[in-house]
Amino acid sequence: MKIIRAANELAPAGGKVCLAIGVFDGVHLGHQQIIRQTVNDARQHDAVPVVVTFDKHPNAVVAPNWLPPLIYSRSQKIRAIEALGVDTLLEIVFDKNFSQQTGGQFVRGLARDFGRIQSICVGADFVFGHKRSGNVMLLKNLGAELGFQVHGLAAVSLDGQPVSSTRIRDAVRGGDFDFAGQMLGRAYSIAGEVVRGDQLGQTLGFPTANLATTGLLLPANGVYAAHATVDGKNFRAVLNIGKRPTVEQPNPEVRVEVHLLDFNGDLYGREMEVIFGAKLRDEQKFASLDELKSQIARDIEAAKTVSSHR
Repeated sequence: MKIIRAANELAPAGGKVCLAIGVFDGVHLGHQQIIRQTVNDARQHDAVPVVVTFDKHPNAVVAPNWLPPLIYSRSQKIRAIEALGVDTLLEIVFDKNFSQQTGGQFVRGLARDFGRIQSICVGADFVFGHKRSGNVMLLKNLGAELGFQVHGLAAVSLDGQPVSSTRIRDAVRGGDFDFAGQMLGRAYSIAGEVVRGDQLGQTLGFPTANLATTGLLLPANGVYAAHATVDGKNFRAVLNIGKRPTVEQPNPEVRVEVHLLDFNGDLYGREMEVIFGAKLRDEQKFASLDELKSQIARDIEAAKTVSSHR
């Protein structure tokens, strides 16, 4: 899949593109329906299917106090979109200047820079542009003028309610990874780069990989059985989310630490994706590091007896 930052970077052979537009956080069942419609349109009209999304959640710029944690990292989102058969991803830099465009300016700019739009597919309640000035009705009016078809697809329902990123966040926070996975259409996971920590796990005899997860949705603090993937290889794992209350720290911060079973090697700088399994226990404070070490050994044995939701 080709990733571009401006529509005019694409020169489609047939001169036509079919667009799916959205934030697509989580690339859940509703998003998949939109993207599949776009891929089908492209096949039918000999066009290039393009997903149009943004380098950050729009609220990061227009409403930072209402910025939700992201379900997926950028790399997870890209992989999920590519798996749906998309040729090209237009990842627009969402900054203050871009946020000032009206919905009409945004679509006319896409039409100008892509050359010829065959169709645009969005969710039925999708709004866009400065002060949310664009919606499906605007798209249909512009489609009639500029010659493209518009699909405003109704949300996919599960248990009688629409699948949404908000519902997925609620399920994850509540520890219902099965339900989150049903809405995502794949097992719930987090992913991040392995960064350097303070080597405490190494000192205790259980080396851990610290994941960079700033801005990402995290489940409740605690210890979980898990499966981890690094460079295409799968490992059983124990995952800890929390502030490590047993360790004296001036400014405790939530960390995500993963101990891979049956692994030796250097993971720094590599991406790790972790699928959550059963929660083994809540976060707790121990009287000493020796007590913590003993508990970690028990956690590892417990993780071997449960399977994560794969």
